[in-house]
Amino acid sequence: MKYFVAAWVAVLLLSACGPQPSGGVKFQNTDVTGADFGKGFALTDHTGKPRTLADFKGKLVVMFFGYTQCPDVCPTTLAEMAKVIKELGPDGDKVQVLFVTIDPERDTKDLLKQYVTAFHPGFLGLAGDMEATVRAAKEFKVYVQKQQPKTPGGSYSVDHSAGTFILDGQGRLRLFVNHGAPAASLLADIRTLLKQAS
Repeated sequence: MKYFVAAWVAVLLLSACGPQPSGGVKFQNTDVTGADFGKGFALTDHTGKPRTLADFKGKLVVMFFGYTQCPDVCPTTLAEMAKVIKELGPDGDKVQVLFVTIDPERDTKDLLKQYVTAFHPGFLGLAGDMEATVRAAKEFKVYVQKQQPKTPGGSYSVDHSAGTFILDGQGRLRLFVNHGAPAASLLADIRTLLKQAS
């Protein structure tokens, strides 16, 4: 998994080379302002409502790809985001956390709802059929590889890029946050983006 994360970050940094129109603001996480990917998605939330990035205009969007049976990265990321939202206080209402499942075969609407809202009632789980899932993952340059079960009909895992995307209120991709980055750095960058929007 670490290899895939390192390789993805290298690709991400190469794709974001050149002047970045971030207004001279220094972020603690990776500034990808101006990157030519992560421009949108068409999925369905855990209430059954079709969603696109435009639905969240005016809010910062914090987006993470994972699955409910993920043993470590996914629950850790969602728990950290719940802490960040709490620390933001009233400004937490200006941030929408989206958890995009890469395992639509097992992650039903009910399971997604139960999973994401266990971390925070305002979090949304997003899903699509396999075609929509692959399209969204490719748009955000997320690596996804389903592992074959060891026994017929057995459980399986899904390898995936571990990182969080932050988009501003205009739906523009601004930051990539490596898994394991301190919550304080994420909180500081979100506050900076919120200040820019005010």
